[in-house]
Parts: sequence; C-alpha cells; structure tokens
Amino acid sequence: METATATIDTTRCPLCGEENRCAMETARETGQPQPPCWCMAADFGKAPVAALPPASRGKACMCARCAAGIAAAEPRQD
Repeated sequence: METATATIDTTRCPLCGEENRCAMETARETGQPQPPCWCMAADFGKAPVAALPPASRGKACMCARCAAGIAAAEPRQD
C-alpha cells in the first residue's frame, strides 16, 4: 500500500502544482547549502492555508503566488 507522503512532490506547490522554488528543499535533496529561501521573509497572511490538502500540510511549500493569496488560473492536472 502506497502512502500519501510517498506521492507528494516537495518541489511543487500543493495548491497549484507550480514549482515552489524552496531553497530548503533543494538543500535537503542535494546536501548542498543554499542561500536563505524566499519563504523565510514571505508574508503568508493572505495564503489560503485552509485550502491545503491535509496530506501535504507540513510536507510541501506553497509557491510565492499562492503564499501571497493570488490564485492560479487553473490548478495543475497531473
């Protein structure tokens, strides 16, 4: 049985599916130090946190657009 965690792409926003450009995830995957991530200085006050799928909460970063509360035209379909 496959778990939900195994299917989460941590390089993509769990809301719109676009690349999240998370430097912390890049550092984790590559083992190479990265400059501070954009998310460390971002204001998530308008982010639609309630719209995050429960299985991806705390596992994948939002992209900057979703974090700012700017909705994508259409969610990405994989």
